[in-house]
Amino acid sequence: MKQVAPLRYDVIFKKAFGQPDVFTALVKDFTGIELEIDEVENDKCFYPAVANVANRFDLFAEDKKNRVIVEMQHAHYPDTYERFLYYQLSAMVESIKSASNYKFPKTVITMVFFTEKKTPSPNSSILYRKFNVMEDFKGTEFNLFGREHQMLFIYTSSYGHGDLPEEIEEWMKAIDNSLTGTIYEEDYTNPQIQRIFDLIEMDNLTPEENALLKDDYYPEKSLREAGQAKVEEAQANIALNFKALGTLTDEQIANAIGLTLEEVKAL
Repeated sequence: MKQVAPLRYDVIFKKAFGQPDVFTALVKDFTGIELEIDEVENDKCFYPAVANVANRFDLFAEDKKNRVIVEMQHAHYPDTYERFLYYQLSAMVESIKSASNYKFPKTVITMVFFTEKKTPSPNSSILYRKFNVMEDFKGTEFNLFGREHQMLFIYTSSYGHGDLPEEIEEWMKAIDNSLTGTIYEEDYTNPQIQRIFDLIEMDNLTPEENALLKDDYYPEKSLREAGQAKVEEAQANIALNFKALGTLTDEQIANAIGLTLEEVKAL
């Protein structure tokens, strides 16, 4: 058992996944791509900014031999999906600067980790998008652009939701379980995950990392509480609408929405 710093905090997320060997192992398990990199950049920015809107990539690595860019983002509760789409498009557009034509010279992979939000999908804890076109109305994909850019939205708190490969579920479980501050390392077999636990163990944090952790605590806590309050308000409104219809019992409403029976009866 180890006491660890939660991976919900940026400073801890970057410390854990900013190591090239950890970064490449995670990317391989999630995408099947084997990167050849020497470094992972923190807080990467493009100058001048694409579309005159500043961007910042939490973790950014470029495999120059295989011409692949992987950018990894840690999402906060209020972050919108469009923000990360813009970041990916920015990286794609930036790569064209070095090209002699409009063909993308590099493949851009974006991985976004949501440590607070639950998946919006009833079927999967990972939402995946490729920049392919459809060659018919049945959804058959066709790779028109040569480069297969990818975007993954990964909801770590929903790691048991859907049928995931074991190696992916182990990463997501490790991230989610770190939020409690206690890890049982014997539950994990991946050596790179074991390395993460060593890196984020509370006794191994530097004074500077501890200071950043404390600085992040209260704003993050306030955002989580505000987000939870909005969810509870929305649940209550939906329950009231169901009660007004009069077609469902209080127990059915509670089961459908995720409230307790007592909470529904109190409305």
